[in-house]
Amino acid sequence: MPVIVIGADTAVGEATVRAIVPAAAEVRAFISDARRAGDLKAQGVKVAIGDVSDFSHIEAAAMNCFCAVLVAEAALDGRDVSFADDRQDVWEGWAAAVRNAGLQRTIWIGTEGSGPPLPRPTPEVAIVVPGGIEETAAEVAELEGLSSIPT
Repeated sequence: MPVIVIGADTAVGEATVRAIVPAAAEVRAFISDARRAGDLKAQGVKVAIGDVSDFSHIEAAAMNCFCAVLVAEAALDGRDVSFADDRQDVWEGWAAAVRNAGLQRTIWIGTEGSGPPLPRPTPEVAIVVPGGIEETAAEVAELEGLSSIPT
């Protein structure tokens, strides 16, 4: 089942992609930094490049996916968000985009106090990042049933 990672150009997003690529039928990445596209494509990932606050673009990229992995850091790290006023607007836009795209599951990766707006977009799993990047990526892979990599 296809999985999309929004914020795949963050450190935890890149690690998550590496963790799920071996077992996922299809992995898509939504990134803002076009320089990261080559590495992702070399892993067999389908890449969409744009503003993380362009919710219609995110919705289109997520169509026909089963799960979205949303990396909260991508709304917090200073990248351009031309279509939103603040991080809460970005998260609300992501929630609407994945809901409109018909996804079955959303996995939010964030720190304590960051995360999805209410109402929840899909049946979802919230992850608090207490440890390292690779451990978080492995947890996402396990939650998604794609834990074919050693941790």
